[in-house]
Amino acid sequence: MPPTDVSLILKAVLDSIGPSGLSDDTLEQLQILLPETLILAALDLVDRQKVIEYTTPWGSALYEVMGSTAVYSVHLDMPSYPMPYYCTCPAFAYAVLMSETHTICKHVLASYVARQASLCLTRSVNSDDLVQLISRQCDSER
Repeated sequence: MPPTDVSLILKAVLDSIGPSGLSDDTLEQLQILLPETLILAALDLVDRQKVIEYTTPWGSALYEVMGSTAVYSVHLDMPSYPMPYYCTCPAFAYAVLMSETHTICKHVLASYVARQASLCLTRSVNSDDLVQLISRQCDSER
């Protein structure tokens, strides 16, 4: 199956997650599409409340995931096809974008699950806060 098809199926599975969290059926579907180690690592991040959702007054959202070695910026629902998400972690760059061995990283999966299940730590930001947030992220990537 082409990576594009897998991405579309994965997005449909992730969109089916409700406020009550992951159902057994959804978890089984994820296990078909993704490595178990990736799923467990993402769920661990959600359980430890490592996903922060920054919301703007104009309705946009940006996510940060506090990893074990750094804080990564995650963008969900990007209007690009076929990959509507992006993460600043090295695993995303190498495994998803370059070698195409994975369709998603644990930070993107954790952000999707936390958002859909309403488990994000939520912070409202204004335009000045957003500039500082993005500036901090750019500085950390150097």
